[in-house]
Amino acid sequence: MDVLTLLCIDDRPQLLELRKALLESCGYRVKTALSGQAAMKMLEETPVAAVLLEYKTEGIDAEAVACHLKLHFPNIPIILLSAYACTPERMLSFVDERVMRNELSERLISAIERATGRSKTDEKRKAASASRTNEA
Repeated sequence: MDVLTLLCIDDRPQLLELRKALLESCGYRVKTALSGQAAMKMLEETPVAAVLLEYKTEGIDAEAVACHLKLHFPNIPIILLSAYACTPERMLSFVDERVMRNELSERLISAIERATGRSKTDEKRKAASASRTNEA
């Protein structure tokens, strides 16, 4: 069973560390970037299953990052994390999923599963099936 690698982009190190801890406790490998430039460099060197992008931050133009991602890495799904109910349609056109920050604990994992097309439940079933096959 492959562990999915996610890239989280946010200019607030404390929130990145919290998000990383949460996602790693759910079985994901997590890379973090404090800027759009750092994220682009990382994506050139490391394949990821999805990008989690914070919408409103001080040092990141989320729309420009999402546009660049879709242009250069069109197969990587983008999950937008936002505290704002009103997100411009143009921004939404670049993302595959949107999760409100106040719903992260309830919706983040299912959004990742939808965006990547992989369910943790399906992976557990495949692993169990493979171990039964190996035992036989």
